[in-house]
Amino acid sequence: MGRQLSATEIIDHLAERYGDKITVVTPPGASSRPYVVADREHLVPILDFLRHDAALCFDFLMDVTVVDHLHLEIPEIGERFASVYQLYSLEHNHRFTIKARVPESDPRCPSAVTIWKSALWGEREAHDMFGVEYEGNPDMRRLLMPEDYPGFPLRKDYPLRGRGERDAFPQYRQHRNARTAGEPSGGAT
Repeated sequence: MGRQLSATEIIDHLAERYGDKITVVTPPGASSRPYVVADREHLVPILDFLRHDAALCFDFLMDVTVVDHLHLEIPEIGERFASVYQLYSLEHNHRFTIKARVPESDPRCPSAVTIWKSALWGEREAHDMFGVEYEGNPDMRRLLMPEDYPGFPLRKDYPLRGRGERDAFPQYRQHRNARTAGEPSGGAT
């Protein structure tokens, strides 16, 4: 097993190569880990470096998702959406987070499928729930919602009660059977 690096050491190693293309974010709080933010046009080379550099060797993409920053002021992000990659190195036992800025006016991001095949499903889910299109992903069909669904339910401006789509769902009512005296009431009917 290789040497486990802290998030700060990973950032230093990454900054040696991509210093002008990344922004370091150190969230408040003792238990928070620093991470980096990059513009989407630099994302694939940075992810490829994180995957293949011998000292980093992030061989496992734990998750890819999107965060909607609507009504949040995070100056390092500066866009409504961020595509988030949670990485782990099985060889070195370290983890890291990188975020890519995704503008609301053009919600597209390059796919990481060529680097980690597991990005296929996470990108599909992120597209389905947030509307970010992952260019290069071979299967951008909706994963959780019907193909003709008119919105993206995890966006912060999506109404909590939906847009009326539940009104068309069939209503099921539970009927109680008449009980005779002395019949045990052993559970739901």
